[in-house]
Parts: sequence; structure tokens; C-alpha cells
Amino acid sequence: MSNLLTINKGIFKISFAPLQMEEVYSLVDASANGAIVIMSGTVRDKTAGKDVTYLEYQAYEPMALEVFSQIANQVRQRWSDINHIVIHHRIGRLAIGEISVLVAVGSPHRAEAFAACSYAIDNLKHNAPIWKKEYWQDGSSDWVSIAQCEHLLP
Repeated sequence: MSNLLTINKGIFKISFAPLQMEEVYSLVDASANGAIVIMSGTVRDKTAGKDVTYLEYQAYEPMALEVFSQIANQVRQRWSDINHIVIHHRIGRLAIGEISVLVAVGSPHRAEAFAACSYAIDNLKHNAPIWKKEYWQDGSSDWVSIAQCEHLLP
């Protein structure tokens, strides 16, 4: 299953299928761009010092897609030169090294593209109704909202 929403040069998707960097790049590629910035979130092998076996993501999809659209609108309000923005998130079971989220921004200038991409992923993590369950090597597991993971960063 894959939900896709396209609004005003923004393309948003939640999918069980693996996310493709090349696809996301092609969706923001345009002759007006001087820069394309892509943020790829991947499943890492440790969280808070614990060995991770795999992750499971769930989302309230209609609301998550709406949040993605709202983020894109906020990006365009702050950086009016942004040409395209793509936000794709994966759900289901993901192995170490798999891509869980891709955010791509196309813009005439690199500074705006970097800032807009950073803004988009930060807001997605704090506002989208997406949760992950971490499964650890010791056999334990726990559900956390993506925003709760921010405190684990160094």
C-alpha cells in the first residue's frame, strides 16, 4: 500500500515499499534549481547504547500526509524561491540501513535548499503522527513517537 498526495509542486507519500533516492531526486529536479538537497533518514544499529535489531513504523496516514503538506506550505512561506519539495516516509518493518524517510528540496540557491530541508525534517519529526517501535538485541522493544527520539542525539 502507498498513499501519494501531490499539491502545488509538493509530492508526499507514505509507503510500505522501500524508498528510492533516485525517484525523489527526479521529482525535485528542474532547470530552475541551482541546488537540490536530500535528507535521507536511515535505520541505525544503536539507540541510546542499545543494539537495534530492526524498527517498525506506523502512521496515521491521512493526517501524516496533511502534516507533510502543511510543512511544505510553511517552507514556501519562509523561502519563497523553493521550487519543489518532496516528503516520503516508510512504514512497516525496516532493517538496519534501510531508508525510513526522504525529504528533498529544489531551489535556485543552496543556502535556502539546506535551510528548507532541515526545517522540513525537524517539523516532520515533531508534528507528523508517525511512531516507531524499536526492537533490541536483548529481546525487548518499545514504541516511541519520532519526536521523542530527539533527546537521544549526541
